[in-house]
Amino acid sequence: MRASTIYRIVAVLLVLHTAGHTIGFNHVDPAWGVDAPIAALKSIHFTAGGTADRTYWGFYMGFGYFCSILLHLSAALAWQLGRLSSATLRSLQFLSWSFATAFILATCVTWIYFFAAPLVFDSLIALGLVAAAWRARSERAG
Repeated sequence: MRASTIYRIVAVLLVLHTAGHTIGFNHVDPAWGVDAPIAALKSIHFTAGGTADRTYWGFYMGFGYFCSILLHLSAALAWQLGRLSSATLRSLQFLSWSFATAFILATCVTWIYFFAAPLVFDSLIALGLVAAAWRARSERAG
């Protein structure tokens, strides 16, 4: 399979991962029994860095949306890499391997702190990015 095709597949996985993250990161199931800690996150106010009134829940939400934005950017990057010629991809090895490394590390973080659904997505994305970077090294212009 060509590197460009793998990047396109990864882009689709990233779009799905972005959607799942954006919809799910702020969902709190009452069965978890964490109503009191969540209420505390929402009710304790403070000033951070000279800014207006903030809460830890606000930080959590902000970081969650920030992660969704970066996942969306990653999808756009993977799609764009999938549009490039073999010669151009060979010249972008540092970018390709940096992208793969970022998702290998994200997979490790997900393994430690999260659960199966994002672990599956991060693992498939990391494997796809490694495969695409590896293929791009040796593909001939076609």
